[in-house]
Formats: sequence, structure tokens, C-alpha cells
Amino acid sequence: MQVVSVNVGLPRQIAWKGRVATTGIFKEPIEGRVRVRALNLDGDRQADLRVHGGPDKAVYVYPSEHYAYWRRVLPEMDLPWGMFGENLTTVGLAEDEVRIGDRFRIGSAEVMVTQPRMPCYKLGMKFRRNDIIRKFLASRRTGFYLAVLREGEVAAGDTVERLSRDPHAVRVLDIANLYADTMPDMELLRRAVALDALPESWRTHFRERAESVLSGR
Repeated sequence: MQVVSVNVGLPRQIAWKGRVATTGIFKEPIEGRVRVRALNLDGDRQADLRVHGGPDKAVYVYPSEHYAYWRRVLPEMDLPWGMFGENLTTVGLAEDEVRIGDRFRIGSAEVMVTQPRMPCYKLGMKFRRNDIIRKFLASRRTGFYLAVLREGEVAAGDTVERLSRDPHAVRVLDIANLYADTMPDMELLRRAVALDALPESWRTHFRERAESVLSGR
């Protein structure tokens, strides 16, 4: 497991479909070692802090293996590292294997997996197409967010070392499936609600989802 690229960017204004929005989704690879802090990387910022950023979304990871899939789906597009707004492009960290609550050492930083990335309209602005949000979620190639447990430095080429595995065994992919599936797995819903590493907003959503299913609403 390894970091392929470290990507950062500052918010900018983008016009699309008659509206102007400020977004931090534009990231570009950076050379050398970069400080990983509790809320972001040096040289990186989020724009709308109501829905982006914060301790549970300090670092966004996207597997480099997914780029081959997207180049087949979107052959007309240039897809450099960082295209999906990720801070770390990695190899060997897939959503169907990484668990919520898993802890890793990346460079000298220690981090914990908290949640999958759910796309918003700004991904559409970045790609300049209306269908990318639907395609992104349907693909389940979401990537995932990290909380920073110990600040440190990272660089392209750093090894990603797993320090511990969460015993609940709920994968990033499981959370994405629970979010998107019409008929969720009730046992998996209960396990997700019990996850201390999963942000409270997600756990509340899944509690309400379970109550709705059980009541037949």
C-alpha cells in the first residue's frame, strides 16, 4: 500500500450553468513532503465548511486503480491525479477491503478511516457534465475520508502501514451500499449504527433508515 500522489488546492470560483460557486475540489499534485494537520493538508482548503472539511473529513483518499475504470467510461476526458478532488491518490486501498475505523500510518502521520465520499453538485462542475454524480455513486468507487490522529508529513512514494483493523468489520463499500440501496441489509445497518468511528450524522441517518424500514414507511 502506497501513496501515488499528494494533491492540494485552494478554493476558487467556478461558473457553470448560470451559477457561480466557490469550491476547493480542484487539486493538483505537489512535490516534496506536505504537512498533514487536523483539518487539512498545508496548501489545501475546503470552501463550504458546512458540508466539507472538519475533523472527520480532513483528508480525502482515492484509489489510483479506479482511474483505469473512469478512463474507459469517460474516454474523452483528461484524468490527472487529483481529478476527483482527492488529497491522496493511493494504491492498494480499496473500498471493498478498507474498514471504517481502520487506522494507518502514512508517512509520519497517523489517520483513521471515517466514511465514504458522497458526491455533490461541485463534482459536476469539475467534470462539466450532469451525469457524473449518478455515475460516481453507481460505480461505488467513492474513495474515503480520514481523520488525523497524529499530525505528520506525507509525500508521494510513502508506504501506507495499517496499524489496526476495526473489529466491527464494516467496510467503506458497505456504508456506500447502505446509503444507495433501496432495501438495506438490516443486520449491516445495526452494525453501522454501532460504529464509534462513523460520524454521528451517518449513524443518525442509519438509525432513521432502520426505523423507517421496520415501520414499513
